[in-house]
Amino acid sequence: MQFWHDTDEIPDDLGPVVLTVGVFDGVHRGHRAILSATVDEARTRNLPSVALTFDPHPVQVHRPDSGLVLVASIDDRLERLSSLGLDGVLVQHYDLDFAAASPEAFVTDYLVKDLRVACLVVGEDVRFGRDNSGDARVLRALCDANGIDLVLVEDVACDLTGRRWSSTWVREALAAGKVHQAARVLGRPHRLRGRVVRGFQRGREMGYPTANLAPDDLGVVPADGVYAGWLLVGPFDELGSADAEGIRLPAAISVGTNPTFNGTERTVEAHVLGRTDLDLYDLEVIVEFVAGLRPMVAFDGMEALVVQMRADVEDAAGILGVPVPPPLDPAAVTAR
Repeated sequence: MQFWHDTDEIPDDLGPVVLTVGVFDGVHRGHRAILSATVDEARTRNLPSVALTFDPHPVQVHRPDSGLVLVASIDDRLERLSSLGLDGVLVQHYDLDFAAASPEAFVTDYLVKDLRVACLVVGEDVRFGRDNSGDARVLRALCDANGIDLVLVEDVACDLTGRRWSSTWVREALAAGKVHQAARVLGRPHRLRGRVVRGFQRGREMGYPTANLAPDDLGVVPADGVYAGWLLVGPFDELGSADAEGIRLPAAISVGTNPTFNGTERTVEAHVLGRTDLDLYDLEVIVEFVAGLRPMVAFDGMEALVVQMRADVEDAAGILGVPVPPPLDPAAVTAR
């Protein structure tokens, strides 16, 4: 699969393409329905399949004070897109100049001249062009006038609730700490990718060393609490999974301010079940959230917290289907 960051990078011999357009934040189930339709249409026509996505998110450009946090980083987005059978992805830098194009100019100048689109596959709720003034009806007329076949994909909804899959739903679920619900919308566990930095090392002192993620650009962090999940240590393959040279480890993940110690800084830290031998500082890792274990609460002293942490480890092991590790000796941890 090929990635481009400018239309000039697209090979001249790529030829006409089947294109889909969207931010695809999180690449959730609704996105994948459109992307799968794009790949299927391209294979039927024996043409390359291409996704056009935008960075930064248009909301962050038009409403910079909105506080919108992406479900997934651009790197994770591209990794997910690469797993779906596309031939190429164009990451279009989104700014006010690009947004100023009229619907007509977007189709005639961008889709026809720059991208050589033969078939366009989009959701039925499509909006495009200056001030989002173009809709499906306008797009149909413009495609007909420019010789582009248009395929409109109906919204895909959850069978149980009838609600359409959306990035908004993912954000709501994570804000409520319902990581299992977010995983249902995404079709996989929600993940954060970051660099391991040094924390206060309180977990190490108690026999439960943790990998603390740098707080920069993590994406949507779930509500404060303790979770069962996985810690992936790179290098990573193109799907974002630990490859043969990486590792995937069961973990209990803490999100919050450590209220037992009157903390104020919100952190994400993962304890790998039963492991004290890991040196992960400055490495890039991925944390995947599988299920919630309990809310974040303040305990009456370190002893009570250690008892609860042991229970968290046992609960996480049960959820993840791995053996419960024996209790760790804090002296053995701090000696390293």
